[in-house]
Amino acid sequence: MKTKTNGNKFEIDMCNGSIMDKLISFSLPLMLSSILQLMFNAVDIIVVGRFSGRQALAAVGSTTALINIFTNLFIGISLGANVLAARYFAAGRDKEMSEAVHTAITLALISGIMMAFIGIGASGFALRLMDTPSDVIGQSAIYMRIYFMGMPFFMLYNYGAAILRAVGDTKRPLLFLIAAGMANVALDLLLVIAVPLGVAGVAIGTVASQLVSSLLVLRCLYKAESSYQLRFSKLTVKIEYLKRIFQVGIPAGIQSTVINFSNAMLQSSVNSFGATAMAGYTAANNILGFLYVSVNAVTQACMSFTSQNYSVGKQKRMDRVFLDCIILSAGAAAFLGVGAYVFGSRLLQIYTADMDVIQCGLEILSITTVPYFLCGIMDLIPGALRGMGHSAVPMILSIIGTVGTRILWIYGFFPQHRSLHFLFISYPGSWIFTILMQAVCFYFVRKQCILHLNNRKGIA
Repeated sequence: MKTKTNGNKFEIDMCNGSIMDKLISFSLPLMLSSILQLMFNAVDIIVVGRFSGRQALAAVGSTTALINIFTNLFIGISLGANVLAARYFAAGRDKEMSEAVHTAITLALISGIMMAFIGIGASGFALRLMDTPSDVIGQSAIYMRIYFMGMPFFMLYNYGAAILRAVGDTKRPLLFLIAAGMANVALDLLLVIAVPLGVAGVAIGTVASQLVSSLLVLRCLYKAESSYQLRFSKLTVKIEYLKRIFQVGIPAGIQSTVINFSNAMLQSSVNSFGATAMAGYTAANNILGFLYVSVNAVTQACMSFTSQNYSVGKQKRMDRVFLDCIILSAGAAAFLGVGAYVFGSRLLQIYTADMDVIQCGLEILSITTVPYFLCGIMDLIPGALRGMGHSAVPMILSIIGTVGTRILWIYGFFPQHRSLHFLFISYPGSWIFTILMQAVCFYFVRKQCILHLNNRKGIA
């Protein structure tokens, strides 16, 4: 099958040549983008923690799991747009590529508007459902409602960036995030320190930064001289492409949403320890976020590379991509996880000077950081399966393994051993169990895909 040749210096030829250096070239800007995004989000936490107090810090942190529950279904669907666009681009199917892009961007706009209304309307109820303490819930609700006003911008950026990743361009989204993050930091300092708006100030800064990043990515697509060029007059939803996006994206979104629901239940357990533990979890969870985005960047690379090579029938190259991604993911997670464990106290001091909060954060980091390479492997296998067009089964296994294990732990064992350390043992335990199930799934799906590719070659 004819493969797409690169006509843009930002694109990566995923179907020919060496693999490891291209994986690194793809993953590193994406990793830096995600790390920068977390750093700018960390500025929100640091600024309110330092200048607005413990309750404001707990208020911002208590919304994280809820926000992820509301948003991750649609962010997961963007993975479907990534896989579909990668296939069309690699195969040189320009008409289908263009129609898929316009369907994806329209979907992003519609879903963003929907999420804005849902988040604003349901935030207070959801916070009460999670037993958010009365001294925190008012500020938490303010933060969430303002945050969700930026959902249309948030969705447009993520879907636009997914399209760019599909063609191997992870560098320009990095530049866009740098610009947006600088705007976020400036507004945080202005609206929390100079104009003491507290949690409302950091929420406004976040929405403004999302607006900046969405405008930049849309401008990039508009000016593209390729099949993924965006024209606003062509925005539409074509059912054929929507179904294909949903086929991969909805299971991925459901998986992410349900896993974050388990994290929300865990957040509820942390809430039972009070505002100090909530603040410690907020800081520790932010550090764990840096580890996650590092391994997830490799997962995104695996998905895009696998999807392109699957579309042109290069099964051996798909296998090599998967093995190289395991090496990259496990290596990065092990290095960063050990570093977070060794320097945990110093890292937590960036967020707060409260020693009780730091101690709570250290309890969480002591059990979750060193084995984090397991989370990387657990995240990688579904990425490879999605690249091959299989998203439903890994979703089911991830829900059973991750969510099921954590629910059993939270409601079965935790009540008899109430400590943050014991609560977070559920993390590595769920990673191991999920990997075992996913590995079996990957073996059988790979055999099926090899058979499909061989049959396709025979027909050709």
